[in-house]
Amino acid sequence: MEMNTYEKEHSALMRRAGAECALFLKRGSGFPLDAPCEVALYGSGARNTLKGGTGSGDVNSRCFVTVEQALQGAGFTVTTKDWLTAYEEERGAARRKFIKQIKTEARKNHRNAIMEGMGAVMPEPEYDIPLNGSGHTAIYVLSRISGEGSDRSPVPGDILLSRTEVRDILALQNQYQKFMLVLNVGGVVDLSPVLNVENILLLSQLGVETGNVLADILLGKANPSGKLSATWSAWRDYPTIGAFGCFDDTPYTEGVYVGYRYFDSVGKKPLFPFGFGLSYTEFTVRPGTVTLDGETVTVTAAVTNTGSRAGREVVQIYVSSPAGKLDKPYQALAAFAKTRTLEPGETEEVTMNFKLRELASYDEDMSAWVLERGDYILRVGSSSADTVPTAILRLENDAVTVQARSCFGKTGFTDWKPECPAVAEAPDGLYVLQIPAGDIVTQTVAYDVTRPIDPAIDDLTDNELAYMSVGAFDPKAGVLSVIGNASQSVAGAAGETCGMLKDKGIPVIVMADGPAGLRLSRDYTVDAKGVHPIGQTMPDGIIDFMPAPVRWFMNRSGSRVKPGTDVRRQYCTAMPIGTALAQSWDLELAEQCGDIVGDEMERFGVRLWLAPALNIQRDIRCGRNFEYYSEDPLLSGKLAAAVTRGVQKHPGRAVTIKHFAANNQETNRYSNNSQVSERALREIYLRGFGVCVTEGQPKALMTSYNLINGVHTSEHRELIEDILRCEFGFDGVVMTDWIVSIGMQSKEAVHPAPNAGRIAAAGNDLTMPGCNDDYRAIMKALADGTLTREQLAINVSRIYRLAKALAED
Repeated sequence: MEMNTYEKEHSALMRRAGAECALFLKRGSGFPLDAPCEVALYGSGARNTLKGGTGSGDVNSRCFVTVEQALQGAGFTVTTKDWLTAYEEERGAARRKFIKQIKTEARKNHRNAIMEGMGAVMPEPEYDIPLNGSGHTAIYVLSRISGEGSDRSPVPGDILLSRTEVRDILALQNQYQKFMLVLNVGGVVDLSPVLNVENILLLSQLGVETGNVLADILLGKANPSGKLSATWSAWRDYPTIGAFGCFDDTPYTEGVYVGYRYFDSVGKKPLFPFGFGLSYTEFTVRPGTVTLDGETVTVTAAVTNTGSRAGREVVQIYVSSPAGKLDKPYQALAAFAKTRTLEPGETEEVTMNFKLRELASYDEDMSAWVLERGDYILRVGSSSADTVPTAILRLENDAVTVQARSCFGKTGFTDWKPECPAVAEAPDGLYVLQIPAGDIVTQTVAYDVTRPIDPAIDDLTDNELAYMSVGAFDPKAGVLSVIGNASQSVAGAAGETCGMLKDKGIPVIVMADGPAGLRLSRDYTVDAKGVHPIGQTMPDGIIDFMPAPVRWFMNRSGSRVKPGTDVRRQYCTAMPIGTALAQSWDLELAEQCGDIVGDEMERFGVRLWLAPALNIQRDIRCGRNFEYYSEDPLLSGKLAAAVTRGVQKHPGRAVTIKHFAANNQETNRYSNNSQVSERALREIYLRGFGVCVTEGQPKALMTSYNLINGVHTSEHRELIEDILRCEFGFDGVVMTDWIVSIGMQSKEAVHPAPNAGRIAAAGNDLTMPGCNDDYRAIMKALADGTLTREQLAINVSRIYRLAKALAED
């Protein structure tokens, strides 16, 4: 069947955009190639190329181009068909063994095999297959899968390279005239054993056009221009200060020293620093002017392409803040800009700006954001490790930028700080700008605001309010709602709001998962009872762990279509994963990706996209890092805001930013308690959400599964009301993540599940995807006084206003 026009247009954009997200970690001779040729193609991702991760981040696109297919389509002759087939057999056997092992362990520990296997990563197998492909050029595509439900491990075949991978990669480097190691990965892999490889391309996972993007790069039709959005280093060099993967309580003792903030502050050199990336050409970045207008700092820089090919460069501004009462990381990203495509010899002047108050630190004793007196050193360059001190912003006295209030209590530990921190020194004669004390205005936050109740809600009964506070649920849906097929209106959509009051003028809001595109069923039927997906709505990685009779029944019931049935199709575009999109450092591209999603939402009747996801990549072991943008909150927030603008330019379509907040591991994800200081929460884990709310105006937000300092985020009134609504100014709908309240917690977990009554009392408007127990919990809370009718009416008013606004756009 021929692709639709919109599919072709969207795929073409993804192909053009792919190189913006890719980057060389190392670049030597031999590439780009002059023309297609014989190529010896090896590695796990050659034939089994990954377009993205697993879980809610997967997208059911019509088709997907693997590396093998793309190279053949571009005119290459792949000389290693036997190797690729032999590898498939080895991997298939290893996969069957892996599934059996998880099922056995689940039975032994009296756990659900489906939940144990969800997102589980099978390490790459060890094997011995001869490297005998002909030709002078070899490509090794190394893949790593990760996903929702399980974290990664520092073991061979996952974060570490396997013995076989190291052996084969080094052998190929010596065996072929031209060799490139291509990383088809969603997160960090320790490359320390293969650093003598001359050409290493971080392709990432770029959606439907992943294979074609690589073919274009190999032939020089596209020039990678990405920069790392996370620090890449050897596993042994990552900090062990804060805990990760603890079952019940995870202390974030590293405080604000996350990612490059740690490496730079202790003077430890990573393999590849934050913001780093090479292309087929070279650039020089010359700092220009620095001006101060009130609170706005404006910086210019001249970028010249000094190489022989057209390309793009990213200019980055970092600021080293003075340490006073509060310790400070060595530097932090303050602004960035990406050039247009520059021809060899061409120069562009870029302009960047930021607000002085964005440099403030949070003082827990004062419950305030403070700019401490001293010198703020501005650095301009092309990565966190390649900057030039450009100017000093000098503040004579401390200044409070925001007077807030304490919202998260104490953790019981003191945040770590470097014993001998790297000192930021400015060279003599650096340009100094004095900051007048009167230019810093203290913002006072109005808390405990009375929220309005819409007149249309006044006449609803308690029962109706309770039903409106939970998603539209089908008591017979069972596990389908867990996986994300709880919508009654759009096949494969994750859920929708209650439709029982449509006759009272309250429209339904249909929601679809993300964040690399819309996750919907490809094929479905329609009858008087509604929509019915054809085939499986659940990922293969989950189906594998189901009992055989259940798999048989689901295959049979999901695939039977009566003759003459009206079969409809909805093909969605799989885009680059969040990390790859962030590596573009291109806000215009991010907005274009949002535009694609918004267009497809219009086509298929989806109102709310359950994305973007902008949690911080705190630890490289987090299984969902591929969905998230960066270890840096500013980059994360700006990317999410750009995607938001792209989606919401479409009438009646909106985003749901997630997961709010400190959702940084998958281990015991339903009831793990993130223990984080208020300073670290505000400066690292909440800041990106604030940036996105301010610059993107998202219409909905999803809380996370985890607790923060002993309180579930879905029940955390200070998080939802004080931080999100009062401080950030968010005025949209807040909802829970899926199935938070229906007992998915492990039996060994210490912290109990959230309760829909407490969720509503916290100002969390909507419990998703909804069930009878949620409705009953809300009615019980109304009866015992732990939830007021006023609060419930306020919540439902927000749902009503959003539903009406989306329906009327």
